[in-house]
Amino acid sequence: MKLTKNDIAQIQNHGLTEAQVLNDLKRFENGIPFTELVSAATIHNGIHKLNSTQEMQCAALYEKNRDKLSIVKFVPASGAATRMFEHLHRFVETYNPDEQKLNDYLAENDTELLEAFLKGLPHFAFTKKLRKKIRKLYPEYKFYKKGKRTLLLVKTLLEDEGLGYSNLPKGLVPFHKYKKNTATAFEEHLLEAGFYAAVKGQCFLHFTFAESFVDDFKKEFLKVKNRVERKTKCNFNITYSFQKQSTDTIAATLSNRPFRDAEKNLHFRPAGHGALLENLNEVEADLIFIKNIDNVVTENEVEMLAQYKKILGGKLLEVQTQLFKLLKAMDKNPESESLLKDIRSFLANELHRKSLPETLEEARELLDRPIRVCGMVKNTGAPGGGPFWVRDKTGNISLQIVELSQVNTDDPHQMNIVSEATHFNPVDLVCGVKNYQGEKFDLTRFVNPDSGFISQKSHQGKTIKALELPGLWNGSMAHWTTLFVEVPLETFNPVKTVNDLMKDSHLVV
Repeated sequence: MKLTKNDIAQIQNHGLTEAQVLNDLKRFENGIPFTELVSAATIHNGIHKLNSTQEMQCAALYEKNRDKLSIVKFVPASGAATRMFEHLHRFVETYNPDEQKLNDYLAENDTELLEAFLKGLPHFAFTKKLRKKIRKLYPEYKFYKKGKRTLLLVKTLLEDEGLGYSNLPKGLVPFHKYKKNTATAFEEHLLEAGFYAAVKGQCFLHFTFAESFVDDFKKEFLKVKNRVERKTKCNFNITYSFQKQSTDTIAATLSNRPFRDAEKNLHFRPAGHGALLENLNEVEADLIFIKNIDNVVTENEVEMLAQYKKILGGKLLEVQTQLFKLLKAMDKNPESESLLKDIRSFLANELHRKSLPETLEEARELLDRPIRVCGMVKNTGAPGGGPFWVRDKTGNISLQIVELSQVNTDDPHQMNIVSEATHFNPVDLVCGVKNYQGEKFDLTRFVNPDSGFISQKSHQGKTIKALELPGLWNGSMAHWTTLFVEVPLETFNPVKTVNDLMKDSHLVV
Protein backbone atom coordinates (compact mmCIF):
# COMPACT_ATOMS: atom_id res chain seq x y z
CA MET A 1 0.00 0.00 0.00
CA LYS A 2 1.41 3.37 -1.03
CA LEU A 3 1.43 6.18 1.52
CA THR A 4 1.91 9.79 0.40
CA LYS A 5 4.63 12.14 1.67
CA ASN A 6 1.93 13.98 3.60
CA ASP A 7 0.78 10.68 5.15
CA ILE A 8 4.31 9.80 6.27
CA ALA A 9 4.85 13.26 7.76
CA GLN A 10 1.55 12.96 9.63
CA ILE A 11 2.47 9.47 10.90
CA GLN A 12 5.84 10.69 12.17
CA ASN A 13 4.29 13.74 13.83
CA HIS A 14 1.98 11.34 15.65
CA GLY A 15 4.97 9.47 17.09
CA LEU A 16 4.38 6.42 14.90
CA THR A 17 6.36 4.76 12.13
CA GLU A 18 5.34 3.88 8.59
CA ALA A 19 5.96 0.19 9.40
CA GLN A 20 3.56 0.32 12.39
CA VAL A 21 0.79 1.86 10.30
CA LEU A 22 1.24 -0.62 7.44
CA ASN A 23 1.19 -3.45 9.97
CA ASP A 24 -2.07 -2.16 11.46
CA LEU A 25 -3.61 -1.92 7.99
CA LYS A 26 -2.54 -5.51 7.34
CA ARG A 27 -4.34 -6.53 10.55
CA PHE A 28 -7.54 -4.96 9.25
CA GLU A 29 -7.14 -6.90 6.01
CA ASN A 30 -6.25 -10.25 7.55
CA GLY A 31 -8.38 -9.93 10.65
CA ILE A 32 -7.30 -10.88 14.17
CA PRO A 33 -7.60 -14.58 14.99
CA PHE A 34 -10.08 -15.51 17.69
CA THR A 35 -8.74 -16.80 20.99
CA GLU A 36 -9.07 -20.59 21.24
CA LEU A 37 -10.66 -21.47 24.56
CA VAL A 38 -9.81 -24.92 25.91
CA SER A 39 -11.92 -24.74 29.07
CA ALA A 40 -13.10 -22.33 31.72
CA ALA A 41 -10.73 -21.88 34.65
CA THR A 42 -12.51 -23.05 37.80
CA ILE A 43 -11.69 -23.81 41.42
CA HIS A 44 -8.87 -26.42 41.52
CA ASN A 45 -8.55 -26.08 37.73
CA GLY A 46 -6.67 -22.83 37.43
CA ILE A 47 -8.26 -20.83 40.26
CA HIS A 48 -6.81 -21.05 43.78
CA LYS A 49 -9.34 -21.04 46.62
CA LEU A 50 -7.45 -20.24 49.79
CA ASN A 51 -8.73 -21.46 53.14
CA SER A 52 -8.74 -19.15 56.16
CA THR A 53 -5.34 -20.38 57.37
CA GLN A 54 -3.76 -19.80 53.94
CA GLU A 55 -5.34 -16.34 53.75
CA MET A 56 -3.91 -15.42 57.16
CA GLN A 57 -0.48 -16.72 56.13
CA CYS A 58 -0.48 -14.73 52.89
CA ALA A 59 -1.60 -11.52 54.62
CA ALA A 60 1.04 -12.01 57.32
CA LEU A 61 3.76 -12.60 54.70
CA TYR A 62 2.76 -9.37 52.95
CA GLU A 63 2.79 -7.38 56.20
CA LYS A 64 6.17 -8.86 57.20
CA ASN A 65 7.77 -7.75 53.92
CA ARG A 66 5.82 -4.59 53.15
CA ASP A 67 8.31 -2.09 54.58
CA LYS A 68 11.14 -3.64 52.53
CA LEU A 69 9.29 -3.08 49.25
CA SER A 70 8.45 -0.20 46.94
CA ILE A 71 4.71 -0.34 46.25
CA VAL A 72 2.56 1.65 43.81
CA LYS A 73 -1.17 1.55 43.17
CA PHE A 74 -1.88 2.05 39.44
CA VAL A 75 -5.35 3.31 38.51
CA PRO A 76 -6.55 3.77 34.91
CA ALA A 77 -8.76 6.85 35.34
CA SER A 78 -9.07 8.49 31.92
CA GLY A 79 -12.61 7.26 31.23
CA ALA A 80 -15.26 9.99 30.95
CA ALA A 81 -18.44 9.65 32.97
CA THR A 82 -20.60 9.96 29.83
CA ARG A 83 -21.69 6.29 29.83
CA MET A 84 -22.71 6.54 33.48
CA PHE A 85 -25.50 8.86 32.42
CA GLU A 86 -26.54 7.22 29.15
CA HIS A 87 -30.23 6.81 30.10
CA LEU A 88 -30.35 10.43 31.27
CA HIS A 89 -28.94 11.64 27.95
CA ARG A 90 -31.65 9.67 26.19
CA PHE A 91 -34.28 11.46 28.29
CA VAL A 92 -32.84 14.91 27.47
CA GLU A 93 -32.78 14.07 23.75
CA THR A 94 -36.31 12.66 23.53
CA TYR A 95 -38.47 14.57 26.04
CA ASN A 96 -40.10 17.94 25.35
CA PRO A 97 -42.13 19.23 28.33
CA ASP A 98 -44.00 21.70 26.09
CA GLU A 99 -45.46 18.84 24.07
CA GLN A 100 -45.98 16.03 26.58
CA LYS A 101 -46.70 15.52 30.26
CA LEU A 102 -43.97 13.68 32.13
CA ASN A 103 -46.28 10.87 33.25
CA ASP A 104 -47.36 10.25 29.64
CA TYR A 105 -43.72 10.13 28.54
CA LEU A 106 -42.88 7.67 31.30
CA ALA A 107 -45.82 5.47 30.34
CA GLU A 108 -44.92 5.39 26.65
CA ASN A 109 -41.16 4.82 26.91
CA ASP A 110 -38.79 2.30 28.49
CA THR A 111 -37.94 4.54 31.46
CA GLU A 112 -37.28 2.08 34.28
CA LEU A 113 -33.72 3.40 34.74
CA LEU A 114 -34.87 7.03 34.64
CA GLU A 115 -37.61 6.40 37.20
CA ALA A 116 -35.14 4.59 39.48
CA PHE A 117 -32.75 7.54 39.19
CA LEU A 118 -35.46 10.07 40.11
CA LYS A 119 -36.61 7.94 43.04
CA GLY A 120 -33.03 7.62 44.25
CA LEU A 121 -32.22 11.35 44.24
CA PRO A 122 -32.19 11.67 48.05
CA HIS A 123 -29.40 9.07 48.22
CA PHE A 124 -26.91 10.46 45.70
CA ALA A 125 -23.81 12.22 46.96
CA PHE A 126 -24.23 15.04 44.42
CA THR A 127 -27.93 15.88 45.02
CA LYS A 128 -27.36 18.72 47.49
CA LYS A 129 -24.87 20.36 45.12
CA LEU A 130 -27.26 19.77 42.21
CA ARG A 131 -30.21 21.44 43.92
CA LYS A 132 -28.04 24.41 44.90
CA LYS A 133 -26.94 24.83 41.27
CA ILE A 134 -30.54 24.63 40.04
CA ARG A 135 -31.63 27.39 42.43
CA LYS A 136 -28.82 29.57 41.12
CA LEU A 137 -29.57 28.92 37.41
CA TYR A 138 -33.37 28.87 37.64
CA PRO A 139 -34.71 31.10 40.46
CA GLU A 140 -38.31 30.27 39.39
CA TYR A 141 -37.61 26.51 39.30
CA LYS A 142 -40.11 25.49 42.00
CA PHE A 143 -42.95 27.16 40.12
CA TYR A 144 -42.42 25.14 36.91
CA LYS A 145 -44.49 22.07 36.05
CA LYS A 146 -43.11 18.66 36.97
CA GLY A 147 -41.96 17.77 33.45
CA LYS A 148 -39.95 20.96 32.98
CA ARG A 149 -38.47 20.68 36.49
CA THR A 150 -37.33 17.12 35.80
CA LEU A 151 -35.78 18.02 32.45
CA LEU A 152 -33.93 21.02 33.92
CA LEU A 153 -32.70 18.90 36.83
CA VAL A 154 -31.19 16.29 34.49
CA LYS A 155 -29.70 18.91 32.17
CA THR A 156 -28.16 20.75 35.13
CA LEU A 157 -26.52 17.53 36.25
CA LEU A 158 -25.10 16.69 32.80
CA GLU A 159 -24.36 19.89 30.93
CA ASP A 160 -21.41 22.25 31.31
CA GLU A 161 -23.65 25.20 32.24
CA GLY A 162 -24.63 23.18 35.31
CA LEU A 163 -22.42 20.62 37.07
CA GLY A 164 -21.12 19.21 33.78
CA TYR A 165 -20.78 15.66 35.13
CA SER A 166 -21.26 14.06 31.73
CA ASN A 167 -17.93 15.46 30.56
CA LEU A 168 -16.01 14.91 33.78
CA PRO A 169 -13.70 11.94 34.28
CA LYS A 170 -15.57 9.27 36.23
CA GLY A 171 -13.03 9.61 39.04
CA LEU A 172 -14.18 13.17 39.83
CA VAL A 173 -17.90 12.42 40.17
CA PRO A 174 -19.04 12.32 43.83
CA PHE A 175 -19.80 8.66 44.63
CA HIS A 176 -20.43 8.43 48.37
CA LYS A 177 -22.30 10.61 50.87
CA TYR A 178 -21.01 10.78 54.44
CA LYS A 179 -22.30 12.83 57.36
CA LYS A 180 -19.68 15.57 56.99
CA ASN A 181 -18.58 15.27 53.37
CA THR A 182 -18.99 13.57 50.01
CA ALA A 183 -16.24 11.51 48.38
CA THR A 184 -15.31 10.99 44.75
CA ALA A 185 -13.97 7.69 43.42
CA PHE A 186 -10.55 9.38 43.30
CA GLU A 187 -10.66 10.08 47.05
CA GLU A 188 -11.84 6.55 47.87
CA HIS A 189 -8.87 5.11 45.94
CA LEU A 190 -6.51 7.21 48.05
CA LEU A 191 -8.19 6.12 51.25
CA GLU A 192 -8.11 2.39 50.53
CA ALA A 193 -4.49 2.53 49.30
CA GLY A 194 -3.52 3.99 52.67
CA PHE A 195 -4.76 0.80 54.33
CA TYR A 196 -2.63 -1.65 52.33
CA ALA A 197 -0.09 0.09 50.08
CA ALA A 198 1.59 2.50 52.51
CA VAL A 199 5.27 1.87 53.23
CA LYS A 200 6.79 3.58 56.28
CA GLY A 201 4.06 6.21 56.27
CA GLN A 202 4.34 6.96 52.54
CA CYS A 203 1.73 5.94 49.95
CA PHE A 204 2.37 6.14 46.20
CA LEU A 205 -0.37 6.13 43.56
CA HIS A 206 -0.20 6.58 39.81
CA PHE A 207 -3.28 7.66 37.85
CA THR A 208 -3.68 7.77 34.08
CA PHE A 209 -6.12 10.36 32.81
CA ALA A 210 -6.73 12.80 29.97
CA GLU A 211 -4.25 15.67 29.97
CA SER A 212 -7.05 18.24 29.94
CA PHE A 213 -8.08 17.19 33.47
CA VAL A 214 -4.68 17.54 35.20
CA ASP A 215 -5.70 20.71 37.03
CA ASP A 216 -9.04 19.20 38.10
CA PHE A 217 -7.37 16.18 39.68
CA LYS A 218 -4.74 18.38 41.35
CA LYS A 219 -7.47 20.60 42.83
CA GLU A 220 -9.38 17.55 44.07
CA PHE A 221 -6.24 16.18 45.70
CA LEU A 222 -5.55 19.45 47.53
CA LYS A 223 -9.17 19.46 48.68
CA VAL A 224 -9.10 15.95 50.19
CA LYS A 225 -5.40 15.61 51.10
CA ASN A 226 -5.68 16.54 54.79
CA ARG A 227 -8.76 14.37 55.28
CA VAL A 228 -7.30 11.16 53.80
CA GLU A 229 -3.91 11.69 55.42
CA ARG A 230 -5.57 12.13 58.82
CA LYS A 231 -7.62 8.95 58.36
CA THR A 232 -4.74 6.79 57.08
CA LYS A 233 -1.88 8.40 59.04
CA CYS A 234 0.29 8.44 55.92
CA ASN A 235 1.47 10.93 53.28
CA PHE A 236 0.26 10.58 49.71
CA ASN A 237 2.48 10.93 46.67
CA ILE A 238 0.51 11.18 43.43
CA THR A 239 1.99 10.80 39.96
CA TYR A 240 0.06 10.74 36.73
CA SER A 241 0.51 10.10 33.03
CA PHE A 242 -1.51 10.24 29.85
CA GLN A 243 -2.29 7.70 27.17
CA LYS A 244 0.49 8.31 24.68
CA GLN A 245 -0.32 9.56 21.20
CA SER A 246 2.27 7.11 19.88
CA THR A 247 0.01 4.20 20.99
CA ASP A 248 -2.87 5.34 18.75
CA THR A 249 -3.84 3.15 15.82
CA ILE A 250 -4.92 4.15 12.34
CA ALA A 251 -8.58 3.92 11.36
CA ALA A 252 -9.59 2.08 8.18
CA THR A 253 -12.49 2.08 5.76
CA LEU A 254 -14.74 -0.97 5.52
CA SER A 255 -12.60 -2.03 2.53
CA ASN A 256 -9.46 -1.87 4.73
CA ARG A 257 -7.97 1.25 3.15
CA PRO A 258 -6.66 4.11 5.33
CA PHE A 259 -9.63 6.25 6.38
CA ARG A 260 -9.23 9.91 5.45
CA ASP A 261 -11.19 12.75 6.97
CA ALA A 262 -12.78 15.68 5.16
CA GLU A 263 -9.34 17.31 4.84
CA LYS A 264 -7.86 14.09 3.34
CA ASN A 265 -5.78 13.47 6.45
CA LEU A 266 -5.33 10.07 8.04
CA HIS A 267 -7.45 9.46 11.13
CA PHE A 268 -5.90 7.96 14.28
CA ARG A 269 -7.76 6.68 17.34
CA PRO A 270 -6.84 5.85 20.96
CA ALA A 271 -6.24 2.08 21.09
CA GLY A 272 -8.05 1.11 24.31
CA HIS A 273 -6.63 0.35 27.76
CA GLY A 274 -3.94 -1.86 26.22
CA ALA A 275 -2.19 1.38 25.27
CA LEU A 276 -1.55 1.92 29.00
CA LEU A 277 1.07 -0.84 28.98
CA GLU A 278 3.53 1.90 28.02
CA ASN A 279 2.51 3.87 31.12
CA LEU A 280 2.69 0.82 33.37
CA ASN A 281 6.11 -0.02 31.97
CA GLU A 282 7.44 3.30 33.27
CA VAL A 283 6.30 2.76 36.86
CA GLU A 284 9.23 1.92 39.15
CA ALA A 285 8.17 -0.42 41.97
CA ASP A 286 8.57 -3.91 43.37
CA LEU A 287 4.81 -4.45 43.54
CA ILE A 288 2.10 -2.69 41.53
CA PHE A 289 -1.57 -3.01 42.48
CA ILE A 290 -3.98 -2.35 39.58
CA LYS A 291 -7.64 -1.48 39.96
CA ASN A 292 -10.23 0.38 37.86
CA ILE A 293 -11.31 3.87 38.89
CA ASP A 294 -15.01 3.02 39.32
CA ASN A 295 -14.50 -0.01 41.61
CA VAL A 296 -14.44 1.39 45.14
CA VAL A 297 -16.05 0.69 48.50
CA THR A 298 -17.37 2.98 51.20
CA GLU A 299 -15.21 3.83 54.18
CA ASN A 300 -16.86 1.27 56.45
CA GLU A 301 -15.79 -1.56 54.11
CA VAL A 302 -12.24 -0.41 53.43
CA GLU A 303 -10.51 -2.63 56.00
CA MET A 304 -12.22 -5.73 54.58
CA LEU A 305 -11.07 -4.76 51.11
CA ALA A 306 -7.53 -4.00 52.28
CA GLN A 307 -7.27 -7.45 53.87
CA TYR A 308 -7.88 -9.16 50.52
CA LYS A 309 -5.36 -6.89 48.82
CA LYS A 310 -2.81 -8.02 51.40
CA ILE A 311 -3.74 -11.65 50.73
CA LEU A 312 -3.16 -11.22 46.98
CA GLY A 313 0.09 -9.39 47.64
CA GLY A 314 1.23 -12.14 50.01
CA LYS A 315 0.38 -14.85 47.51
CA LEU A 316 2.51 -13.08 44.92
CA LEU A 317 5.45 -12.82 47.33
CA GLU A 318 5.09 -16.51 48.23
CA VAL A 319 5.22 -17.62 44.59
CA GLN A 320 7.86 -15.06 43.65
CA THR A 321 10.16 -16.36 46.41
CA GLN A 322 9.86 -19.90 45.04
CA LEU A 323 10.46 -18.72 41.47
CA PHE A 324 13.53 -16.69 42.41
CA LYS A 325 14.94 -19.61 44.40
CA LEU A 326 14.60 -21.91 41.37
CA LEU A 327 16.19 -19.37 39.01
CA LYS A 328 19.14 -18.86 41.35
CA ALA A 329 19.54 -22.65 41.63
CA MET A 330 19.69 -22.82 37.83
CA ASP A 331 22.55 -20.29 37.85
CA LYS A 332 24.48 -22.59 40.20
CA ASN A 333 23.50 -25.90 38.55
CA PRO A 334 22.77 -25.17 34.87
CA GLU A 335 22.61 -28.85 33.89
CA SER A 336 20.82 -30.44 36.88
CA GLU A 337 18.18 -32.98 35.79
CA SER A 338 16.75 -33.19 39.32
CA LEU A 339 16.27 -29.40 39.26
CA LEU A 340 14.27 -29.72 36.04
CA LYS A 341 12.00 -32.22 37.81
CA ASP A 342 11.52 -29.78 40.71
CA ILE A 343 10.67 -26.98 38.28
CA ARG A 344 8.16 -29.12 36.39
CA SER A 345 6.53 -30.10 39.68
CA PHE A 346 6.36 -26.45 40.79
CA LEU A 347 4.85 -25.31 37.49
CA ALA A 348 2.22 -28.08 37.52
CA ASN A 349 1.26 -27.95 41.21
CA GLU A 350 1.71 -24.31 42.19
CA LEU A 351 0.98 -22.54 38.91
CA HIS A 352 -1.44 -25.14 37.48
CA ARG A 353 0.53 -25.01 34.24
CA LYS A 354 -0.40 -27.65 31.66
CA SER A 355 2.44 -27.11 29.12
CA LEU A 356 5.67 -28.06 30.91
CA PRO A 357 9.29 -27.48 29.83
CA GLU A 358 11.41 -30.29 28.39
CA THR A 359 14.76 -28.61 29.08
CA LEU A 360 16.26 -26.25 31.65
CA GLU A 361 16.58 -23.62 28.95
CA GLU A 362 12.82 -23.79 28.35
CA ALA A 363 12.29 -23.78 32.10
CA ARG A 364 14.28 -20.57 32.53
CA GLU A 365 12.26 -18.89 29.79
CA LEU A 366 9.02 -19.85 31.60
CA LEU A 367 10.18 -18.81 35.06
CA ASP A 368 11.93 -15.53 34.24
CA ARG A 369 8.84 -13.45 33.58
CA PRO A 370 6.73 -10.78 35.29
CA ILE A 371 4.20 -12.20 37.75
CA ARG A 372 0.59 -11.25 38.28
CA VAL A 373 -1.89 -12.52 40.85
CA CYS A 374 -5.44 -11.76 39.78
CA GLY A 375 -8.41 -11.75 42.10
CA MET A 376 -11.45 -13.49 40.61
CA VAL A 377 -15.03 -13.20 41.86
CA LYS A 378 -17.90 -15.61 41.30
CA ASN A 379 -19.73 -14.96 38.06
CA THR A 380 -22.91 -12.92 38.49
CA GLY A 381 -23.60 -12.39 34.80
CA ALA A 382 -21.78 -9.05 34.66
CA PRO A 383 -20.34 -8.18 31.22
CA GLY A 384 -16.59 -8.40 30.85
CA GLY A 385 -13.67 -10.79 30.80
CA GLY A 386 -13.18 -14.05 32.62
CA PRO A 387 -10.50 -16.64 33.44
CA PHE A 388 -9.95 -19.37 30.85
CA TRP A 389 -7.47 -21.97 29.71
CA VAL A 390 -6.33 -20.91 26.24
CA ARG A 391 -4.35 -22.66 23.50
CA ASP A 392 -2.01 -20.42 21.49
CA LYS A 393 -0.90 -20.93 17.89
CA THR A 394 2.12 -22.99 19.01
CA GLY A 395 -0.11 -25.40 20.93
CA ASN A 396 0.85 -24.19 24.43
CA ILE A 397 -1.98 -24.00 26.95
CA SER A 398 -1.99 -21.22 29.54
CA LEU A 399 -4.25 -19.24 31.85
CA GLN A 400 -5.56 -16.00 30.37
CA ILE A 401 -8.17 -13.34 31.04
CA VAL A 402 -10.36 -13.30 27.94
CA GLU A 403 -12.99 -10.79 26.81
CA LEU A 404 -16.03 -11.98 24.88
CA SER A 405 -14.89 -9.81 21.95
CA GLN A 406 -11.90 -12.18 21.56
CA VAL A 407 -14.13 -15.27 21.22
CA ASN A 408 -15.82 -16.63 18.10
CA THR A 409 -19.43 -16.25 19.22
CA ASP A 410 -20.61 -18.18 16.14
CA ASP A 411 -18.83 -21.32 17.34
CA PRO A 412 -21.21 -23.35 19.59
CA HIS A 413 -18.32 -25.21 21.23
CA GLN A 414 -16.51 -21.99 22.19
CA MET A 415 -19.73 -20.43 23.49
CA ASN A 416 -20.43 -23.57 25.51
CA ILE A 417 -17.06 -23.07 27.25
CA VAL A 418 -17.98 -19.42 27.89
CA SER A 419 -21.24 -20.56 29.49
CA GLU A 420 -19.30 -22.86 31.84
CA ALA A 421 -17.29 -19.99 33.33
CA THR A 422 -17.78 -19.83 37.09
CA HIS A 423 -15.76 -16.65 37.73
CA PHE A 424 -15.39 -13.11 36.45
CA ASN A 425 -12.44 -10.71 36.17
CA PRO A 426 -13.03 -7.65 38.38
CA VAL A 427 -9.63 -6.09 37.46
CA ASP A 428 -8.04 -6.72 40.84
CA LEU A 429 -4.36 -7.38 40.19
CA VAL A 430 -1.06 -7.27 41.98
CA CYS A 431 2.02 -7.40 39.76
CA GLY A 432 5.67 -8.24 40.35
CA VAL A 433 7.62 -6.53 37.58
CA LYS A 434 11.24 -7.15 38.64
CA ASN A 435 13.33 -10.24 37.96
CA TYR A 436 15.28 -12.35 40.45
CA GLN A 437 18.27 -10.04 40.11
CA GLY A 438 16.20 -6.97 41.01
CA GLU A 439 16.07 -5.61 37.45
CA LYS A 440 12.80 -4.31 36.00
CA PHE A 441 11.32 -6.33 33.16
CA ASP A 442 10.57 -4.65 29.85
CA LEU A 443 6.84 -5.40 29.90
CA THR A 444 6.46 -4.84 26.14
CA ARG A 445 8.32 -8.14 25.57
CA PHE A 446 5.49 -10.23 27.05
CA VAL A 447 2.57 -9.16 24.84
CA ASN A 448 0.54 -11.37 22.51
CA PRO A 449 -0.02 -9.02 19.53
CA ASP A 450 -2.71 -11.31 18.13
CA SER A 451 -5.09 -10.66 21.03
CA GLY A 452 -6.35 -7.19 20.15
CA PHE A 453 -9.64 -6.74 18.35
CA ILE A 454 -11.29 -4.81 15.54
CA SER A 455 -14.54 -2.91 16.03
CA GLN A 456 -16.71 -0.58 13.98
CA LYS A 457 -17.07 3.07 14.99
CA SER A 458 -18.46 6.23 13.45
CA HIS A 459 -16.48 9.33 12.43
CA GLN A 460 -17.82 12.36 10.55
CA GLY A 461 -20.98 10.39 9.81
CA LYS A 462 -19.11 7.47 8.22
CA THR A 463 -18.59 3.93 9.51
CA ILE A 464 -14.95 3.12 10.10
CA LYS A 465 -12.91 0.22 11.43
CA ALA A 466 -10.97 0.76 14.67
CA LEU A 467 -8.14 -1.38 16.04
CA GLU A 468 -7.68 -1.86 19.77
CA LEU A 469 -4.38 -3.05 21.17
CA PRO A 470 -4.28 -6.19 23.34
CA GLY A 471 -6.01 -5.24 26.59
CA LEU A 472 -3.82 -4.27 29.54
CA TRP A 473 -4.80 -7.33 31.61
CA ASN A 474 -5.64 -9.48 28.55
CA GLY A 475 -3.15 -9.88 25.71
CA SER A 476 -0.72 -7.29 27.06
CA MET A 477 0.03 -9.69 29.94
CA ALA A 478 -0.39 -12.90 27.94
CA HIS A 479 3.14 -14.16 28.62
CA TRP A 480 3.30 -13.26 32.30
CA THR A 481 3.36 -15.88 35.06
CA THR A 482 -0.31 -15.88 36.05
CA LEU A 483 -2.20 -17.00 39.16
CA PHE A 484 -5.94 -16.65 39.69
CA VAL A 485 -7.20 -16.46 43.28
CA GLU A 486 -10.85 -16.33 44.34
CA VAL A 487 -11.82 -13.21 46.30
CA PRO A 488 -15.26 -12.34 47.74
CA LEU A 489 -17.86 -10.67 45.55
CA GLU A 490 -17.98 -7.89 48.17
CA THR A 491 -14.62 -6.64 46.88
CA PHE A 492 -16.17 -5.88 43.46
CA ASN A 493 -18.40 -2.79 43.42
CA PRO A 494 -18.17 -1.13 40.00
CA VAL A 495 -20.21 1.91 39.02
CA LYS A 496 -21.14 1.47 35.37
CA THR A 497 -24.30 3.60 35.54
CA VAL A 498 -25.23 6.35 37.99
CA ASN A 499 -27.97 4.05 39.34
CA ASP A 500 -25.28 1.67 40.65
CA LEU A 501 -24.61 4.30 43.31
CA MET A 502 -27.96 3.32 44.87
CA LYS A 503 -26.74 -0.23 45.59
CA ASP A 504 -26.17 -1.11 49.23
CA SER A 505 -22.40 -1.33 48.66
CA HIS A 506 -22.32 2.41 47.85
CA LEU A 507 -24.69 3.64 50.53
CA VAL A 508 -23.25 4.63 53.89
CA VAL A 509 -25.21 3.02 56.72
